[in-house]
Amino acid sequence: MQRKFIANLALLLLLNLLIKPFWILGIDRAVQNAVSPADYGLFYALFNFSFLFNILLDFGITNFNNKNIAQNNHLLNKHLSGIIILRVMLAFVYLLVTIITGYIIGYNSYQLKLLFMMACNQFLASFILYLRSNLAGLHLFKTDSIISVLDRLMMIGICALLLWGGITNEQHPFKIEWYIYSQTIAYIISALITLFIVIDKARLKRLKWNATFFIMILKKSYPYAILVLLMTFYNRIDAVMLERMLPDGKEQSSIYASAYRLLDASNMIAYLFAGLLLPMFARMIKMQHKVEELVRLSFSLLFVLSISAALFSMYFNTEIMQLLYHHHVTESASVLSLLMCCFVFVATTYVFGTLLTANGNLKMLNSMAAGGMLLNLLLNIILIPHYKAMGSALSSLITQGLTALLQVYFAQHIFKFKTNYRYLGSLLIFAILSTLTTLFCKIYVQDLIVSFIVCMAAFACYALFLRIVSFKSLRKELATV
Repeated sequence: MQRKFIANLALLLLLNLLIKPFWILGIDRAVQNAVSPADYGLFYALFNFSFLFNILLDFGITNFNNKNIAQNNHLLNKHLSGIIILRVMLAFVYLLVTIITGYIIGYNSYQLKLLFMMACNQFLASFILYLRSNLAGLHLFKTDSIISVLDRLMMIGICALLLWGGITNEQHPFKIEWYIYSQTIAYIISALITLFIVIDKARLKRLKWNATFFIMILKKSYPYAILVLLMTFYNRIDAVMLERMLPDGKEQSSIYASAYRLLDASNMIAYLFAGLLLPMFARMIKMQHKVEELVRLSFSLLFVLSISAALFSMYFNTEIMQLLYHHHVTESASVLSLLMCCFVFVATTYVFGTLLTANGNLKMLNSMAAGGMLLNLLLNIILIPHYKAMGSALSSLITQGLTALLQVYFAQHIFKFKTNYRYLGSLLIFAILSTLTTLFCKIYVQDLIVSFIVCMAAFACYALFLRIVSFKSLRKELATV
């Protein structure tokens, strides 16, 4: 199972590192620089608002389906028809609730128009994720890897044409609506292609209405739905609260978005781990195989990645923001330092939270997520009026840190993992050496690109020397695939 994890992770990383960083740091960043801070701040707040009711779109079906199909492949044909119909029904409820709530909190007609289009995009994106969960559940990871970048690849082509194809100029500047419409087109094409693939694998001939099946799926998936709802709120509410609570809320939301973009790019890699790990953990647990080695392998890789990204972003925050953006560089740099510290805890959650999900410990996870949501809301209410975007970043750091540590504690308790003090010591030494190296580059090297190369090379050497990541083991696993 470790061999399969490494091989498919390598393919996923290759495809996603070729496509998604350019999307996030190239296209998405270029769009923010092409429009005004207020326009992008509004877009970012509405984008995050469209996430808040995703529970109604998915109702936990994707996570439930990923685990269920991984353990019971033969159920794909039986479940696919009913779940497709059910998701379309849920989409109408989601759109209605999202627009009505947006109207209630004061969005005007133009803002509601943008929100409606973003909500439609959320439905399409969520539908693609559900379809991909079937591919992952069947362990068709190569096909899933290609599908995972298909929509972004098409968006890059459309947006690149709009941004740099001579269509826009000073008289006809880029409009944020174009960005939203390009996403809609790419999502529709990607959803149709994925749907045809899944239908072929399931040998589905026609859709069937089955009210009893709908109720059964909703009953089984609702614990996953609650978890998604709670985690979405404490991950996405920050930008919405910034835009609504402050007189300069649109600008503060834009500042937060600038810094969050790098966290989002980093999370992209950690999320790939979770997408692979959930069906693997689920199958291993059902077959009563030990998961400790896979947990250690995945956590070691993510720990090295997250610590490296966090340290470099903290010490070179201003240089990074100056390279990427035109507006609010100093403010965004400060927010970046805090948000990238979150990445260490988010990466931890993607391993241990996924393990607990695969094991069915949803009541425990829901309790932690509920506590995290309430804590995040309270901290935002207290900190945003005084510290604005920095207050939201600090709220996220505290919330992510506490929930991640709790998940590690409960996973160790449930699975009876032995405490490996030598391994923990290696992690601590790695963090110390990496901090000193980054500080040295900040003081004596200063050049951003040279410092990045030196730091990444040093971090890799430390990880191999301390045997946090074993080159010999990785080579052996890959050689036998």
